[in-house]
Amino acid sequence: MHKQIAVDLAKSVYQVAESVRAGQVSQRKRLNREAFRRYIQAQAEPVEWLMEACGTAHYWGRFAQSLGHRVILLHARYVKPYRRRNKTDRNDCDAILEAARCAGTHPVPVKSHEQQQLQQLHGLREAWKKSRTQRINLLRGIFREMGIEAPAATAAFLRAAHERVERPEVAALRGQLQIVLAEINLYEQCRVECEQQLQRWHADDAIVRKLDEVSGIGVLTASALKTAVGQPERFASGRQLSAWLGMTPREFSSGDRRKLGHISRQGNTYVRTLLIHGARAALLAAQHCQAKTPQRLTRLQRWAVATAARIGHNKAAVALANKLVRICWAVWCHERRFSGEWQSSRPARRRARVIRRQFSRGCGE
Repeated sequence: MHKQIAVDLAKSVYQVAESVRAGQVSQRKRLNREAFRRYIQAQAEPVEWLMEACGTAHYWGRFAQSLGHRVILLHARYVKPYRRRNKTDRNDCDAILEAARCAGTHPVPVKSHEQQQLQQLHGLREAWKKSRTQRINLLRGIFREMGIEAPAATAAFLRAAHERVERPEVAALRGQLQIVLAEINLYEQCRVECEQQLQRWHADDAIVRKLDEVSGIGVLTASALKTAVGQPERFASGRQLSAWLGMTPREFSSGDRRKLGHISRQGNTYVRTLLIHGARAALLAAQHCQAKTPQRLTRLQRWAVATAARIGHNKAAVALANKLVRICWAVWCHERRFSGEWQSSRPARRRARVIRRQFSRGCGE
């Protein structure tokens, strides 16, 4: 059996457990950052590195792969059931070794440097947006406590805020409130710059352009989906991708009873939020088209409008988001242009099976 090394990653202390025979630990080490780097470089033959998919895991995974090693990243949720007794670094390494022996555990692909940069850019945009919303709500609360009425819409509120700050009721706070207004403008500029940088990065990306053509999917959602998924071939179908994003119903079944509840809400929360918001916009556009020019509705739009009439607007938006994920997978894997009238066919499904077989053979090599 090849050598396996389980690593419990941390900021400055790295616990290592070496295993040559399954179920047995032959050697343990506790290293600092530089010693751990030298330890990876000192391995004469290729080994299998086992880590939890946590902070810095993708960096160390790329570093080990560059030296010819194999890296397996495991989700922390799959490792936790194998940890015995107390939470220690030593027990975490043993749990990682045990979890890696389970054949049904799907590893997390090691992200490239570009993927991580794009994810961080999306995270910065979300942080700017959250900080801007916090400052706006702070101003609203102060105005409300002082008895000053302000518009409900955000754009109208910001236009009126400069005039409200000059009111005599908040004269003692005027300097601080002007600082808050300046912060709101700064965060808005930072958010816009993040979006413009994402558009520049994906100006020549063929995959993002194809996903952008799908109803309810813009450049922002297409970029986040492409970065999070990486290789769509590792999903056997669009439903598996949708389940991975937490868009499929959660199941509560036993014996002959089968109960499907709300969506599982597992996976990438940020991408799922973008997809649902995009589906909500696509559903509103379909409803407006139904009211004005129903003859122009596509098959997908007719399905969305009928679903909203049957189960309600919010549930229909989530159902449409689920369908959009499957469409994105089909457009991505089959390399086809999006069409609201398009349906999956037997040849298309056969091509998908061929692609998956080729992908699995490539991974095996």
